[in-house]
Amino acid sequence: MLPNNSPSSSSTFQSKLLYYLWLPLITSSVSSTKLHNPIMLPTDPDVTSPSTSYKNHFICPASDPNLNFRPVIGILSHPGDGASGRLKNGTNVSFIAASYVKFVEAAGARVIPIVYTDPIDVILSKLDLVNGVLFTGGWAKRGLYFEVVQKIFQKVLEKNDAGQFFPCYAICLGFELLTMIVSKDNKILENFSASYQASTLQFVDSVSIEGTVFQRFPPELLIKLSTDCLVMQNHKYGISPETLKGNHRLSSFFNIITTSTDKDDKVYVSTAQAHHYPITAFQWHPEKNAFEWGYSMIPHSEDAVQVTQHVANFFISEARKSPNRPPTQDVLDNLIYNYKSTFCGNRGSGYDEVYIFA
Repeated sequence: MLPNNSPSSSSTFQSKLLYYLWLPLITSSVSSTKLHNPIMLPTDPDVTSPSTSYKNHFICPASDPNLNFRPVIGILSHPGDGASGRLKNGTNVSFIAASYVKFVEAAGARVIPIVYTDPIDVILSKLDLVNGVLFTGGWAKRGLYFEVVQKIFQKVLEKNDAGQFFPCYAICLGFELLTMIVSKDNKILENFSASYQASTLQFVDSVSIEGTVFQRFPPELLIKLSTDCLVMQNHKYGISPETLKGNHRLSSFFNIITTSTDKDDKVYVSTAQAHHYPITAFQWHPEKNAFEWGYSMIPHSEDAVQVTQHVANFFISEARKSPNRPPTQDVLDNLIYNYKSTFCGNRGSGYDEVYIFA
């Protein structure tokens, strides 16, 4: 809206804009008519009067100093090469699927890879360069990888407890690992048949989505989540609502937001959010709808892609609340842009693109 002291009203400005846009059509169709003194828009370089100057009318408001508009997310690498599956936990090779990187970037953030085989002091120092952490899908539930996830998660809690807002997304394997860590029970996971399956999300009765990842979803999309198969599941393990609620450590930490049903009609927790921390755990894969093409059951409809975008947007909106402002050069030296990705989608299955760290 134009300032009150402006000589032009909003409606007048719109009229001028319409005239300006239609002018070429008028002059081309009515060649015999000569138009004099065409109306100038504020952006026209010929408009030099101080009273109608563009810069005097439109002043961008100052950015909110409490928000970080250059957020960076740390993504933990996973054992193996991600392309052929030949390299396992016994090697020093690890990878990050490019879909997770694109997922973060699409919402307006950059990525620093956290390589799980690096010395722990290097890993923890990278946490001081980011404004949030993402744990990816995968298979590793023991050994060095589990220990690193445990230490990073502890730092996430410590940062938030110290008043340093620091969000965390845990996807698929990430969900399972947090379940094991929070419950302090490495055998708490149950078997489910939800591999390569598109599904719905069923919201828990009376659950409030305010303050959750779903808070800014359009109402019609929330309804479609419960009726249409808009999310991708790909897991053999999970946790039932009954088991989560029956475990005091888990129920006091997580609130169940949605459930889903596997191929055998067994119900499992598909989305959970921490009661007191900016931590959301997904048993499903929000990143795949827009960025992975290897399997035909991945939903790619417009609604499905909107799900990806809304989930990513919430994460990065949380990351913008982080007070961490690391040195610019330290961030630049560690960004994922310093690495090359590998295309592996020509197999027609698995990840389309990965970053490999050796």
